[in-house]
Amino acid sequence: MNVKVPFYKYHGAGNDFVIIDRSEVPIELNTTQIKQICERRYGVGADGLMFYDRHDESDFKMTYFNSDGSESSFCGNGARCIVQFGMDHKGLSDAITFNFKGTPLGAKRKDHLIEINMSNVSRVERLDNDNLFLDTGSPHQIVWVSEVDKIEVEKEGSALRYAFSPAGCNVNFVELLGENKLAIRTYERGVEAETHACGTGITAAAIAAYFDQKIATTEIELNALGGTLWVRFEPSDSGFVNIYLTGPAIHVFTGVIELK
Repeated sequence: MNVKVPFYKYHGAGNDFVIIDRSEVPIELNTTQIKQICERRYGVGADGLMFYDRHDESDFKMTYFNSDGSESSFCGNGARCIVQFGMDHKGLSDAITFNFKGTPLGAKRKDHLIEINMSNVSRVERLDNDNLFLDTGSPHQIVWVSEVDKIEVEKEGSALRYAFSPAGCNVNFVELLGENKLAIRTYERGVEAETHACGTGITAAAIAAYFDQKIATTEIELNALGGTLWVRFEPSDSGFVNIYLTGPAIHVFTGVIELK
């Protein structure tokens, strides 16, 4: 029997997502159905899918799936988009908290942008190939390049995807543009392709630039394929704290998809 599923499509700097509101329509989807929704030729098309659920202690609970149907670690742009959804369609205020895998996180509207509080970063590791590795809610490898536009992201990113961990990581190619500005392109695991922006990757690149003394400021602008985002943070004895990711979150369209 086929089932009709209402959905909302959002994007954050070209990083696009399908949101399903389970506070209104309680539904479980299997891996095949999630892949079908995210497929760009036969489905809605998205880098990932999120469920919006009620939560007793926060404004809502977020659950995130990659476009390959696997449940994922944190997604910064996805979080900003589901926060915007809650403000657009669920009557949430301009400053809220949401829950992701048991962790409460803060978010607020800043003019026409959405800012979220990212998790603290306790460690930045230098790998054998001299790249940096850090976890900003998802694991990221940072590769410094001189001309990011010339990088074959899918070829070079897939080669590094599993280089240092059986679980693999996202791979970010980052170019220094100025004293507080970076350009970035990301190969994203779970999508297994380049995405137009990656919030946790953008956050990782900003912190890595400070750690590697390429940038001295703690407020950094990052230019991704899909647009501009901003990261600010505070270094501390325990790593990096008070980390915030800010950028656009746009409602694209609303619809219903029929699934088998």
